[in-house]
Amino acid sequence: MNIKKSILIRVRVAFLGVVIFAICVAAKVGHIQMVEGAKWAKMAEETMFDYKKVEATRGNIYAENGSLLATSLPFYKVAMDPTLPKDEVFKKGVDSLAEYLSKYYKDKSKKEYAEMLKDARATGKQYITINRKQINYQTKKEMSAWPIFREGRYKGGVIFEKMDVRYRPFSNLARRTIGFVNEDKKGAGLEFSFNEALGGQDGEALFQKIAGGTWKPVYDGNNIKAVDGYDIQTSIDINLQDVAETSLYEAMRAHDADDGTVVVMEVKTGYIKAISNLSKDGNGDYTEKLNHAVGGLFEPGSTFKLVTMMALLEETNIQLTDTINTGKGIATFYNNKVRDHDEGGYGRITIGDAFEKSSNIAMAKLADKHFGTRPEKFLSHIDDWHLSKPLGLQISGELYPKITRPKDKGWSGITLPWMAYGYGFEISPLHTLAIYNAIANDGKMIKPVFVTAISQAENTIQTFETETLNSKICSDKTLAQLKLLLEGVVERGTAKNLKNPYYRIAGKTGTAQILKDGQYVKKYITSFVGYFPAHAPKYSAIVLIKNPKGIYQYGNSVAGPVFKDIADNIYSRDINLHQAMEQKKVTEPGVFPTLRSGRQEEVTMISNELGVSNHTTTEEEWVRATKNANAIVWKKNPVVKDLVPDVTGMTFRDAIYLLERAGLRVYFGGKGRVAEQSLTPGSRFSKGSRIYLKLS
Repeated sequence: MNIKKSILIRVRVAFLGVVIFAICVAAKVGHIQMVEGAKWAKMAEETMFDYKKVEATRGNIYAENGSLLATSLPFYKVAMDPTLPKDEVFKKGVDSLAEYLSKYYKDKSKKEYAEMLKDARATGKQYITINRKQINYQTKKEMSAWPIFREGRYKGGVIFEKMDVRYRPFSNLARRTIGFVNEDKKGAGLEFSFNEALGGQDGEALFQKIAGGTWKPVYDGNNIKAVDGYDIQTSIDINLQDVAETSLYEAMRAHDADDGTVVVMEVKTGYIKAISNLSKDGNGDYTEKLNHAVGGLFEPGSTFKLVTMMALLEETNIQLTDTINTGKGIATFYNNKVRDHDEGGYGRITIGDAFEKSSNIAMAKLADKHFGTRPEKFLSHIDDWHLSKPLGLQISGELYPKITRPKDKGWSGITLPWMAYGYGFEISPLHTLAIYNAIANDGKMIKPVFVTAISQAENTIQTFETETLNSKICSDKTLAQLKLLLEGVVERGTAKNLKNPYYRIAGKTGTAQILKDGQYVKKYITSFVGYFPAHAPKYSAIVLIKNPKGIYQYGNSVAGPVFKDIADNIYSRDINLHQAMEQKKVTEPGVFPTLRSGRQEEVTMISNELGVSNHTTTEEEWVRATKNANAIVWKKNPVVKDLVPDVTGMTFRDAIYLLERAGLRVYFGGKGRVAEQSLTPGSRFSKGSRIYLKLS
């Protein structure tokens, strides 16, 4: 409060004191005069002036398409100064007004309301609360037409005290992400994280305290007008949010799970398109209590095997075709047992198959062999990939991941093998999603984005660009191998139940036992994380469901179907994800669609047999067709050691011969000639790498 305001208040109070003092002095000594003096003294005590805060109207929170996620609606408390209306207005309208009030509030009879208003006027009360129930703007308009009230603030005495109430048009959708701010300025979610922008700047106005301890506003030239808050634009897709939340909710109910979370992110931008966090509410249903995706820490289980494989491929010369003996499903590390899921084990299998089958023993053995004497090297990769510290999100509530290091008290020989398959440490679901999204994003790791802009009406105040955490998490060679592994998990591995004929999913299942009181119990955290469509990723997502009950206890059967349900919905709505229908092939003059590439001797013979003019510019064995008017010119299509051959346009027989001779493992779909290949022609590869061919 400034000096000018303070002086003004003191002057007013002093003046009132002088008046009261004069009355007391003028009064005759006696009992009556003493009573009257006490009455005036009490009035003096109760009649005060003070400057009080006038809250600014809070800004709106919008979804991606402009839909309102949260807004402030004006509500009103109805009060009255019954001394202001003229006698004829009051007498004529008081009974009718009492009837309106009784019918609306239903807490007093018409007679009781009439008596309340008449008594207040007779005793000179300048402020009475009609009812503490808040009314909306529409009701305010209706009440403004009621008897006496229709005369307005100064002639009718009606006082509508405005107060903003936060309203979410989509009810509980994304409730925890939207968040809240309480009276103590504490809270959660975007409401709390962007409170400074949303909250605006409160104003200040002079109020008078009148009889009964009530404050009423006094219009004063020194009042400071409140400045309304800014709006924030989120990246949330309201339709996808509904799909994600519904799918998670149904899975949680079906499996009687305790907690669950799902996050969908756009690969290139990091925009969070949907996020839902559900927990049991204690009444047989689910609600959003905590943001598990942001502030939850969990042992990731087998989804972390991607990180282990990435470190191995970057630091060693292992090949995915190398074999490893996983035995009969149980192995001992430093007097501790490590088990694989399948009873009886997998025996000797390739490293690629070990990942697709999610062998704990294989990951533990590889990590112990290559990083056992240098665990710091393995942990340095975890640090470089931002898995050991908060991501620095726009939303509050992040915790530091719990990563054990060699100098820590809890470190032992088994720590690193355990870490290799996702145990003994804790990270958030968003950490896991960020690393998988980086694989989909050609190695570029970016920070998840919740808010894209802050604005005021049509003016943009601030925008938030996609922030890069690591421009290249691994080499192109490693990246290509990891993509093949993640696709293999769905094509042949633990998540083959998610495979579908329309688009390809790449990802990894996870099933981690829950640690309780220092002991692992037979309760699980199931998860699936990945991206789609695998050939040109647009979205990444993670699903985590804690403690499902019943016969289904694993990532592929609990979390995986939620992922696929969401992916199917996105695929059905986004026409850009669909592959165009094959057009009818029409031969045009000078175009030779069936003679595009192959072995020179064979394609030349076919051309001659068909009477097609052709000649060559090379002696190479493998050639590619180019046209020259109505003739074919054969140009070289070189096959270079350790480089991926270009087999587009070849017959499947020629393509598989070339690729397998080069050391690649070939997978295909469709029939006819090669239309697309998953590995870029001319890029380097390691023997045993997988290549996918699309035939048409």
